[in-house]
Amino acid sequence: MVDLSFSMSELEYFLLVLVRIASFVFIAPFFSTKGVPNNVKIGLSVFVAYIIYYFGPEHTYPEYHTLLGFCTIVLKEVSVGLLVGLGAQLCTSIVLFAGRIIDMEVGLSMANVFDPTTNQQSSITGALLQYGVMLILYMTGLHRYLLKALMETYILIPVNGINMNTDKLLSALLTFLSDYIVIGFRICLPVFASITLMNIVLGLLAKLAPQMNMFSVGIQLKLLAGLSVIMITVMLLPDICNFIFTQIRVLIVSVVEGMM
Repeated sequence: MVDLSFSMSELEYFLLVLVRIASFVFIAPFFSTKGVPNNVKIGLSVFVAYIIYYFGPEHTYPEYHTLLGFCTIVLKEVSVGLLVGLGAQLCTSIVLFAGRIIDMEVGLSMANVFDPTTNQQSSITGALLQYGVMLILYMTGLHRYLLKALMETYILIPVNGINMNTDKLLSALLTFLSDYIVIGFRICLPVFASITLMNIVLGLLAKLAPQMNMFSVGIQLKLLAGLSVIMITVMLLPDICNFIFTQIRVLIVSVVEGMM
């Protein structure tokens, strides 16, 4: 006969594990997109929590004496899941920043599209780069890396074992912001450099032939040149994914170190 009995402490531990997993799924890339049904998100959270509960590290049961103490432990687990997922989500938004700069240079800054995955307006080039990067990252197994990294947090940060270090978290955020801008400009550098050279040439032509309206001519030339360079830039998506994946690993490690 199967014994399905369990103690209250085991139930509390499983629910705390589920809270961290669900918080991560709520905000992490791939899992938090609008195209994923809520039932799938809930089922995935329960399934991963079940695996960690049985095959994870040794159980450390938190101690509390009041309802407020239990709520505090729940908030700690929510903080761990959200911070780890947010670190990965911020890195994937680099391509949107680069796409916005590209559209400003080409002349498509006013042409925005509705992104159904985020329910926000995004630039055309940004949406193109984001879908391409997310597809490559998914095919190369980033979702498996994120789940593995989340499972390893239970070894470094056990349940109710978070020790928030604001100095390390702030340092990680500042480092990320500097890398965010650098990587974003590296992605849009081909378009930015080509449009800058074209502006220089148009400026010289405007001086040499002032009777020509270089403003009206430059709009078409910048658009054609920008689209041509974007087609070449799309071929560099694997290299862009390497930059983003490296940044995800660095940021997740920094965030986890700031909570140990």
